[in-house]
Amino acid sequence: MLKIILFIFQLGLVFSKQVDLDLLMPNVSPKVKDSYLCKKFKMDDLNPIYINEFEANSTKEIAHHILLFGCDEVGEEDVWNCGEMNSGGVHDDYKQGPVCKGRKQSIIFAWALDAPKLTLPKGVAFKLGGDSDNKYLVMQVHYAKVDNFIKGGSDNSGLKLKGQTEPVEYTAGVYLLSTGGYINPGKVEYFEAACEMNEDKVLHPFAYRTHTHKLGLVNSGYVVKHDGEDWTEIGRRSPQLPQMFDLVSNKVSVRKGDVLVGRCTMKNFVDRAVHVGPTGDDEMCRFYIMYYVKGDKILTNNNCVTLGPPYWYLNNFKDSRGNKLNLDEMPSDASEIPDEQKELIKNGSGQHHDHEIKENTILKVDTKS
Repeated sequence: MLKIILFIFQLGLVFSKQVDLDLLMPNVSPKVKDSYLCKKFKMDDLNPIYINEFEANSTKEIAHHILLFGCDEVGEEDVWNCGEMNSGGVHDDYKQGPVCKGRKQSIIFAWALDAPKLTLPKGVAFKLGGDSDNKYLVMQVHYAKVDNFIKGGSDNSGLKLKGQTEPVEYTAGVYLLSTGGYINPGKVEYFEAACEMNEDKVLHPFAYRTHTHKLGLVNSGYVVKHDGEDWTEIGRRSPQLPQMFDLVSNKVSVRKGDVLVGRCTMKNFVDRAVHVGPTGDDEMCRFYIMYYVKGDKILTNNNCVTLGPPYWYLNNFKDSRGNKLNLDEMPSDASEIPDEQKELIKNGSGQHHDHEIKENTILKVDTKS
C-alpha cells in the first residue's frame, strides 16, 4: 500500500511529500521446502518516487532471504514460484515463472540473517517508476523451511520502504558479482568473478553486501585499475554475520576500463561436493556493490557472472585490451576474515543496530581516482 503523506508548511505553501511503501506477501503458505515466491507491485508510469530507506518485515527463522528486483515487465500472476533453478513441487499451489518477464531486471535490495534497517546518504535514492526501467517491483522471498505452513500457517514477510517524490541529485544502483561452480569435500576453494566496466559512466560505490550459505568464510570485492595492477578493496566481510549492506572500505570511483572483482572463500566441512544452487543445502557466492551516479541514469548491465570453480578463476580473466589481472598485486588478506569480525562471530553476535550511511562519509569521493 502506497501512502503519500503531505506536510504543508505555512510559509509560501511549500509542499513536501514523503513516500511510505509496504511490500508484503499476502499471507502466503508455500508447502515445498526451499520455495521461492515472488510478489509484484506496479509503480506509477508518470510519477516516479525516490526510495532511500529499506527495512525488513521478517526474521531469519521465517525467510532465508528477501530480494527486491526492478522489472520493466512481469507476468500475469500476482504471486508465483520464481525459483531460479527449481521447478516447483507436486504440492506447490503457485505457478512457475521468472522474476521478470521483460529484458530489464535489476537488483535493488537484498536482506538475510536479520540484517538491520538501511538508510542511504542524503541526496542518494533509487528511482522507481516514471521513465526508469523499474516499472514494477518484484519481491522474492526464499522460504527454506515450510513446516509451519504445512500445519496451516501463513506469512506476510516483506519490506518497508521510505522515500520522497522530489528528485535527488544522485541515483543508486546495485552491481552484483556472482559465480557458479562447486567445492569438493574437505577443501578450501575460491569462487571468483571479474568483469570490465564497459559503460561510459562514473560509479561511486558506497556500500557492499556479502552472501553465501553455510560454507562461506569471507567474501571480498575490489576495483582494479591501470591494466590490472592497482587493486583497491571495496569491502571484505564474513557472510556468517548479519548480511547487511555495510560501508565500503575505501572511497574510490569506477570508470570505463576498470575491472570489478569478487571472491568468496569457502571451506567444505561436509562429506559431499556442494554445488552452487537455490537450496539451503547448496551454496551461493554473491558480492553486491551499492553505488550512485550523478543524475538519474544508472548502468544498463548490473551483473557479472562466471562459471566458478573448477571451471573459472581470476587467472582466466582478460580485459578488452587483452590484459590479465596481476594477481601478485591482489591484497594478501583477500581470504582473511577481518579481526573485528572474528570476535563478532566468536561471540555469536553482529551489527544488529539500524544502519545509516552518513552523507559526510560517502559523498566526498575522490573523482580523480
